[in-house]
Amino acid sequence: MPASTAGAAAAPSDHKHAVAASFLGWTLDAFDYFLVVFALGDIAKDLHVTRTEMAFAVSMTLYFRPVGAFIFGLLADRYGRRLPLIIDLVFFSVVEVLSGLAPNYWTFLLLRALFGIGMGGEWGVGASLAMEKAPRGMRGMLSGLLQEGYATGYLLAAVCYLFVFPHVGWRPMFFIGGLPALLAIYVRVGVRESEVWEKSRSESWSNLGRSIVSHWKLFLYLTLMLMMMNMVSHGTQDMYPTFLKEYRGFTPEQASYIAIIYNIGAIIGGLVMGYYSDRAGRRRAMVTSLLLGVIVIPLWAYAPTTAWLVVGAFCLQFFVQGAWGVVPAHINELAADNVRGFLPGFAYQCGVACAGSIAFLQSALSDHYSFAATMALTAGIVFLSAAVVVWLGRERRGQAFGLVAEPALE
Repeated sequence: MPASTAGAAAAPSDHKHAVAASFLGWTLDAFDYFLVVFALGDIAKDLHVTRTEMAFAVSMTLYFRPVGAFIFGLLADRYGRRLPLIIDLVFFSVVEVLSGLAPNYWTFLLLRALFGIGMGGEWGVGASLAMEKAPRGMRGMLSGLLQEGYATGYLLAAVCYLFVFPHVGWRPMFFIGGLPALLAIYVRVGVRESEVWEKSRSESWSNLGRSIVSHWKLFLYLTLMLMMMNMVSHGTQDMYPTFLKEYRGFTPEQASYIAIIYNIGAIIGGLVMGYYSDRAGRRRAMVTSLLLGVIVIPLWAYAPTTAWLVVGAFCLQFFVQGAWGVVPAHINELAADNVRGFLPGFAYQCGVACAGSIAFLQSALSDHYSFAATMALTAGIVFLSAAVVVWLGRERRGQAFGLVAEPALE
């Protein structure tokens, strides 16, 4: 056991509410984000721009996520986790509804940048709240559940595109994005403040600033690791519906059904590997998933039949989100108590921004080379690179939060 249980607080009784709130927030974030991914070509046509220009709108959301993580992360370490989370949920709900009303491409681009701020703020604050309340022995499994809010949101976006889009078009789909405002009420009523934050809160902005700066080496490592991890996820998800429709010749409805299936695989993968990480270690679970993912890339991109393509997509997202399911527990365990609201989330979103051009790059390359070759080559490179970066790092599996002294790194 990497940390002694002496002095560690018992798991708060409301950890289920905290995990549920964080899971639902991340689900609705991902739902709104992937609405653009599914309707990318249709929005581009309606706003009179090219597919590649609309792919840049997807990247714009990723570029601005660090801004949200910076703002809301600082607020979370200074004033607690709950209030910044509530404000953020209301903010990105309003922006998402306005996205459905955008009259032109440049307005839509601006709104997607603002949505990126809201999306970037939610993960870090929600994950720190959930992980600080989760029982230590279940942290990996609950981490997988929290992170697979992302895959669940992707799945719901596929369902929405399948059943709503054909009848009303893309704009009304964004109005559903107002739902997170209701989740803010649940956080206000059902979730108590983090006891770990109450013990370790900084008494002033200057103290918080010094604490953050003192962890600059960890921040740089986490940013690099999360850049590679985001290339793994966004490089296999953002352009894949377009790949299915334009290269493989599937209808929008067929592409939606395939997306539903591979996101079920993603959810299962996050839960299974999160559970495995509680026993085998965070890095081992992540690297295992990434290396197994490399094996199924050819099936995911080049499958000769629809059945095998679906199998490949299911397996690949099982391993992609298998690796990602470990991330919330892993990076929150690495962070010190007094900077946990800021540092993991900000590093995560800086990694997102650094990886944000992957969809734009894939779209641009596919205009000149085989779409399948583009997807397979980029996936293979980033999977192997991510595995190396993760393995070279450290971990604090099972670290007890709220202790005065930090345990030694494994």
